Amino acid sequence: MKYFEKEKLEFIKNKISDINNITILELGVQKGNSTKMFLEVCNKNNGNLTSIDIKDCSSVTEDKRWEFIFSSDDNFEYIDKYIANKRFDVIFIDSYHEPNHVKKVFFHYFSFLKKNGLIFIDDVVWLPYVKNGVEDNDFIERINRLTFDKLLEIFNNNIENLTLDINFNGSGLAILKKTGEKLNKEKKIKNRLFTIKNLIKKFIYSPKPKN
Repeated sequence: MKYFEKEKLEFIKNKISDINNITILELGVQKGNSTKMFLEVCNKNNGNLTSIDIKDCSSVTEDKRWEFIFSSDDNFEYIDKYIANKRFDVIFIDSYHEPNHVKKVFFHYFSFLKKNGLIFIDDVVWLPYVKNGVEDNDFIERINRLTFDKLLEIFNNNIENLTLDINFNGSGLAILKKTGEKLNKEKKIKNRLFTIKNLIKKFIYSPKPKN
């Protein structure tokens, strides 16, 4: 999976490399791999990076284009004091990978994103983690599936406000573009696969075993 993580950062870098005077908000620092990639872009394009993490990651870099906020990224009252007058070209969500948390920070920081700005959300694909998959892991499969479904629910009621693409490499990456100013609440997607009508169809049209 390490190869795909490196590939994922390169993918993001290529998406944002031509944005002049770029401003980036990063939720989740950890070892600083994405932080250092973002700072490469900032130094090339005269930009600035603001990063937030619940752990003290202030020693990751001494780059003057970086501001670190030591806090949980859903401590909005505290964080908004630092970013109240900022608007970002890019937001990267890679902190607490739980669907309701992702939804909460997505809705809050959306208002700080510029029109046509990009939001990247890490870990939204479950395929490597399915039973007998390359990274077989029941918990990650479930949580990534739920996050993926939550993003679809948000997009389902915001087609005029967002575009959505999914990169399925590794643990996956959602790429959302802001096209409207205000988000609607997510909308549940009704699934007709398991209606009585469709279950009967499946039974009737499923291949019969050969004798």
